[in-house]
Amino acid sequence: MLKIGVGPSSSHTLGPWRAAERYVQELRDAEILPRVARLEAHLYGSLALTGKGHGTDIAILLGLSGADPVTIPVEDVRRIPEQIREETLLALGGSHVIAFDPANHLVFWYNDALPFHANGLTFKSFDENTQILHEAVFYSIGGGFVVKENEERSADTVRLPYPIESGGQLAGYCAERQCSIWEIVQDNELSWRPTEETQAGLLKIWDVMLNCAYTGCHNEGVLPGGLNVVRRAPELHRKLLGAPTLPYSNAREWLGVIRNRPCNFNQILKWIGCFAMAVNEENAGFGRVVTAPTNGAAGVIPAVLLYYVCFSGQDVGDEEIIRFLMVAGEVGSIFKKGSTISAAMGGCQAEIGVSSAMAAAALTEALGGSPDQALMAAEIAMEHHLGLTCDPIGGLVQIPCIERNSMGAVKAITAAHIAVESDPANAKVSLDHVIKTMWETAQDMNTKYKETSQGGLATQISIVLPEC
Repeated sequence: MLKIGVGPSSSHTLGPWRAAERYVQELRDAEILPRVARLEAHLYGSLALTGKGHGTDIAILLGLSGADPVTIPVEDVRRIPEQIREETLLALGGSHVIAFDPANHLVFWYNDALPFHANGLTFKSFDENTQILHEAVFYSIGGGFVVKENEERSADTVRLPYPIESGGQLAGYCAERQCSIWEIVQDNELSWRPTEETQAGLLKIWDVMLNCAYTGCHNEGVLPGGLNVVRRAPELHRKLLGAPTLPYSNAREWLGVIRNRPCNFNQILKWIGCFAMAVNEENAGFGRVVTAPTNGAAGVIPAVLLYYVCFSGQDVGDEEIIRFLMVAGEVGSIFKKGSTISAAMGGCQAEIGVSSAMAAAALTEALGGSPDQALMAAEIAMEHHLGLTCDPIGGLVQIPCIERNSMGAVKAITAAHIAVESDPANAKVSLDHVIKTMWETAQDMNTKYKETSQGGLATQISIVLPEC
């Protein structure tokens, strides 16, 4: 649920990037990569309709070039594709140079969709005699997850002590053991790796979140894409801290300054908005973010976590942050199993709604709430995102996406505080009820409101997208 990557979209950027990497690896494994003379990538459905706004073309070029979204220098994210466009040459897998013109070899099928999922893409490679060498179809199913067409999934040989498919199942384990959600998650994670490795990975996730918020609070300018959206987080950040706001030697020093400042309710509310917008402005600018559970919703969990660290009145250290992320991740996985985390399948309820529910549950348990109260908070947060459409203007993860992360964060915090003061035994709607409702709503939702930019706000403003 929590992956380090590059913006602006998990399903339209990170997913296609990973698909391109997998395709290149298949060429290597079949020992045919050196024979490739020409390569084509075909994008269908939502990937075609909003691909350029989401940087799908950029992601595919980077994936084919052998760059990795976790480690690539951020400045290379746009430089490498620009170089490919100028030279019409692509170093396939970072080594085998072929002629490649994105204008002709990246094909957008705006009126066609593949059957399994709205985010489908096909790669085809040919030899010098134009004979096809290898063809593969992939689907980006949300959150950076990719599946291949007709791929048989190998049986999972890992036997979890607490297999979880629903909120009720998770609550049952917690009741049986008289323990917190994070303890169940920690025991399950032991099936894959030692606790120390899990903790180190989660602290790396936190480090990227923190640095993303810090960078977003200081990066000025206009976001790319043609909408000319001015970054607002830096100005809000200056107003909240007061001049001068610089310099800080690193993000942790910056965090320490914020934690030690007395704040009233209005200021705390503004800080939450600032944190969320800072992350998603970085996301929109092809910065490094944590998919949580998607890139378009990447600002919600960091904003709520920073609220917990800075303004909850709790003594929050690494152990508390690890527990917070464990709970958030588990709740996200329940949504993925029971519904969807793809806006192309379920609208923005599947992104901002899920991220808000994840954050609400994590904050509730962090504030001392019971597992039942944590799941209640997740239900409350999602209940008030049901039916939320995904209609990004120009296919860009900017309007309404950036502000929407602030709204999701505030809803999560509100849900947590309501749940902590409530008795879950009196609740009429369970988390599993709301997940089922979310999926039914997703199926009923008109396709034009599922990340196609063919309805809603996206039809109110016209822009011409640049090539790169």
